[in-house]
Amino acid sequence: MFRVVTYNIHKCQGLDRRVRPGRIAAVLRETDADVIALQEVLSVGGGSREMDQARFIAEELGYACHLGENRRLKGGAYGNVILTRLSVRAVRNYDITWRWCERRGCLRADVELETGGMVSTLHVFNVHLGTAFVERRHQARRLVSDEILNDASLSGPRVVLGDFNEWTRGLASRLLAAQLQSVDVRAHLNRARTYPGAFPLVHLDHIYYDPALELADLRLHKTRTSLIASDHLPLVADFRLKSLAGQYRKR
Repeated sequence: MFRVVTYNIHKCQGLDRRVRPGRIAAVLRETDADVIALQEVLSVGGGSREMDQARFIAEELGYACHLGENRRLKGGAYGNVILTRLSVRAVRNYDITWRWCERRGCLRADVELETGGMVSTLHVFNVHLGTAFVERRHQARRLVSDEILNDASLSGPRVVLGDFNEWTRGLASRLLAAQLQSVDVRAHLNRARTYPGAFPLVHLDHIYYDPALELADLRLHKTRTSLIASDHLPLVADFRLKSLAGQYRKR
């Protein structure tokens, strides 16, 4: 069993308009996740420790940190982050920007899963799609291309998660659902909406996964702190590996 989280932290700015990386770290600590996918992370070096949000949160949790910089903002790196307490074999950031729109990326981390002395590679793809309809259509096609999700060199199960910015079921949802299983939010949460956290109106946070994995549990981490820390809530998923065949090597 392993646990993943996707969480758009909104540059650590809460609903009270205060920028508090420590608050985000406290929320994430409560989830006790093995792999954490963060979106909208701003890391500015050379100032206070809290200004480098990726590093600060990772250090507070004791996790390894991998930043996929998509653009510069306020003198720092802005993009997606993967935090994990598992061993990481490789990391790659893909540019999925469309034309003149804001630069966007898909951050991939290959992490090691161990079960019964056997080790498998889990390919985690952290995605933050654009806000424009046509933009997302381009990004969806890029995601399912032979360069990213259908790369022939991928050897283990895939998990794709993040903020898809799709207010309705668009091309990204359809293309990913054609290749991977989609987490059914309604079945687990008894509702189909996740955003905004305090009063959900739409479903923006998604998780897709290979059939080699089995979803054991899904929940929104809703606490007094998480309702203030960001406009999103952490979406937490527990998975089991269904099959070992052809996916493992001896340690």
